[in-house]
Formats: sequence, structure tokens, C-alpha cells
Amino acid sequence: MKTSVVKIIAVIVCLFAVTEASAQFNLKKAVNAAAKGVKAATLTDAEMAAYVKESVDWMDQHNPVLPEDNPYTQRLRRLTEGITEADGIPLNFKVYHVIDINAFACPDGSVRVFSSLMDIMDDDELMGVIGHEIGHVLKHHSKNAFRTQLLTGAAKDAIASTGGKAAALTDSQLGNLGEALINSKYSQKQENEADDCGYDFLVKNGRNPYGMAMAFEKLQGMEGDTKQSYIQKMFSSHPETQARIDHITKRAEKEGYQRPAAKE
Repeated sequence: MKTSVVKIIAVIVCLFAVTEASAQFNLKKAVNAAAKGVKAATLTDAEMAAYVKESVDWMDQHNPVLPEDNPYTQRLRRLTEGITEADGIPLNFKVYHVIDINAFACPDGSVRVFSSLMDIMDDDELMGVIGHEIGHVLKHHSKNAFRTQLLTGAAKDAIASTGGKAAALTDSQLGNLGEALINSKYSQKQENEADDCGYDFLVKNGRNPYGMAMAFEKLQGMEGDTKQSYIQKMFSSHPETQARIDHITKRAEKEGYQRPAAKE
């Protein structure tokens, strides 16, 4: 089925060359529920987890997931080898072959990396981005954002009417929930928490946390471009980008980590 393409604020059309096989990330345009009142509803963790899985499955079905023998997937497998869980949450990694620059991690441990982000990041930088996104999962930021979307967004009426257990969601509703997973914007405090938590996650798994600062530096260098980018998701509403970079850098240096050599 041909699906519509939504312009996601958090991502940009890649400025670098991509193959004709690439596609733009596909997210069904959400129905407008602004005029509807918010119904009182509650969700158990198990019920919410089912909606997360349904949303992730929908995105995997409607976007080009690269196979195991693809070089992008092989690179991601190499970088994440031995990383199977985060505080008891099982992790699974996939690459979307799309022209948007983005990455996101879901409350269930699903981590999706876009091939165009991989094109502009070296290995240490890419792991820095992944670590940061997993930091949001570990601090429950993504879980809370998704719960809010479930109870206030386009799917809330269907969920409220069934007590959260058996609502049949439309493509538009699933697309709206997918946007909550991908495009959540966090406060400065939450971003700082994800930085430190992601830093700890990288250290725990034997990765150089300096890569997070390097990734942010690279994204900061894209900030002046006329088009939106992944940096808008993490930095646009926060004027303290350099302070975050400095914090990670100082922490890494204090703990004895060396800045990886620049890759050609």
C-alpha cells in the first residue's frame, strides 16, 4: 500500500549523496485531535508495551529495513556486538535505508538508525548518538512521552473506550504514535540526563564515551544550514549546546579517555 510522507521537524533531507534505492522516512500523517477533549484513561505497563510493539512493527513494515547482509547492517552489528540489554531491557538494532538523518530508541529497546546518519558519522560518533538515545530509554523519558501521546493524542478515544486493552488502531493513529517515538522533544534537564546516562551506558559496554561529544560537535556544525536536521531534535530549543559538549568532553578527559583520532 502506498503511504503518505510526513515532514518530520526533527530530521532533514540528507545533504549528502544517497543511492536511488533510498527512500524518505515514511510516517503516516496523524489525524488532528486538537478539538477533542482529553478522556481520562490509564494504562498498565503491559498494555503500553503492546502499543509500543505495535507502533514499532508498523514502522518496520512501512520503511525499508536493510537485511543482515547489507554493509550498513553489518557495520551496526559490528559496533553493537555484545550490547544486548540496557538495565534489563532487551535491545534490538535495525537500519532504515532512508534519506532522513535520524536515530531513535523506543521504550521496548528497539533502536532504529537511519542510513543517512551513518553516512555522516564515524564509528565513535555513531555510538555516541546511539548511547544518547538509549539514555532517554533508561531515564524513562521516551516511555513517558509515549504514554502521554497514547492518552492525549489521536488514538486516545479508541484506547479509552477499551480500557487500553484491545483498541484497533488505524494507520493514521499508528503513524501518530510512531511520531511520538521518533520526534519527542525533551527538556534541557532531560537532554542532560540522557547525555550522562548514555555516557555511563557506553562506558559500561566498553565504548569510548568521547564519541558523544564528537557527534554533538558534528551536528552543531550543521546547525546553520537552511534545512532542518537531527540537531533540531536535540538542540534547537536549547541554547546550551556547547555547554553539553564541554561537559561530556571534560568528563571524558577527567576519567582518562582520549579523543579518538579523526577518520578520513
